[in-house]
Amino acid sequence: MKELPSPAPGFAHLGLGQPLLEALHRCGYSSPTAIQEQAIPAVLSGGDLMAAAQTGTGKTAGFILPMLEILRHGTRAGAGHVRALVLTPTRELAAQVAESANTYGHGLPLRSAVVFGGVGINPQIERLRRGVDLLVATPGRLIDLHGQGVVEFRCLELLVLDEADRMLDMGFINDIRKILRWLPSKRQNLMFSATFSGPIRKLAEGFLHQPRQIQVSPENCTADSVDQCIHPVDQGRKSALLSHLIISNNWQQVLVFSRTKHGANKLAERLIKEGIQAAAIHGNKSQGARTRALGGFKDGELRVLVATDIAARGLDIAQLPHVVNMDLPNVPEDYVHRIGRTGRAGQTGHALSLVSAEERDLLKAIERLIGASLPRQVVPGFEPEKPISAGPVEKPPARSSRKPAPGSGQRRRLAR
Repeated sequence: MKELPSPAPGFAHLGLGQPLLEALHRCGYSSPTAIQEQAIPAVLSGGDLMAAAQTGTGKTAGFILPMLEILRHGTRAGAGHVRALVLTPTRELAAQVAESANTYGHGLPLRSAVVFGGVGINPQIERLRRGVDLLVATPGRLIDLHGQGVVEFRCLELLVLDEADRMLDMGFINDIRKILRWLPSKRQNLMFSATFSGPIRKLAEGFLHQPRQIQVSPENCTADSVDQCIHPVDQGRKSALLSHLIISNNWQQVLVFSRTKHGANKLAERLIKEGIQAAAIHGNKSQGARTRALGGFKDGELRVLVATDIAARGLDIAQLPHVVNMDLPNVPEDYVHRIGRTGRAGQTGHALSLVSAEERDLLKAIERLIGASLPRQVVPGFEPEKPISAGPVEKPPARSSRKPAPGSGQRRRLAR
């Protein structure tokens, strides 16, 4: 009898079983990304893992797929117990990871759940009381649930810290240490981070046992698939320039980063007044409002989503063409995370920053970090009175920015 070909040939050699290969085939994925190529066999081998990869390289699938493979061969979780735990820094990222688990695990006899703050706790309690094979959680809500005695970790087999660098940035170190004390000492530990910084290595030493280390790209390197540039402009004219760029280039989906919650609200309100459908998401927004805004943006009902760094962490929007830095971030590494929202899965992305003279030092710090000078393009009609630091100056094209072209001839790759 002739052997049937694998439904996801690029993944067949990594050790995943037929149900997961079929799930990948249904999703249209045939070729793993670099982090998946290395991480999936490493996780299946059973040892601890410390992995660093840029945003958008497929980290989530790199641990969710092998976790599901391991869990499907074990004993189902009993009432109140959890077999695998994924800790994430934000609600949005928790929801994205849980969505990936449900997508790839569809049809498997496994129960999964996601818990985070900002929504009612009672449905989460009921779900946990039945037992969960795979739990995705933010630290604060998990601590609340454990305090109510509804979740038990004696049977835990796998622990994942996702975006560990952001966990530390957001001050979750004490919460993480508290949660680690509840877990059995015999377990497999996985830590995924954008960088292997000093604090990350110190955290790893506290709970990883002789981990295998994977790093698929240079630290703090921006993706080659993202076309970056700077538009010098006076601070007071940034909003007008953004509107001009959106309208003149007919951009239909733009993620805009604001340094502050107030700035995000103010910008979204201005865009709406100018006839551009927009919404803001940040920590002061209810989870319902954030979910509705993100859904509208993904569905094309909103042209512009204005976000703060923390609210945007974990956003996974397929083929997002444009990212705009309304304000440069105070932390240079956040620039890399921001522009990593575009240029994913074989597509070309466009990231631009509206930079005023007051942000000169922030710009220098970013260029030092990425090891390159960003090209400057002055938009006609928005010439700044105060110049920013010297750098490569390009003549403005006929249109202010080119549209990204789809990655032609490339196999579709799994983005998360």
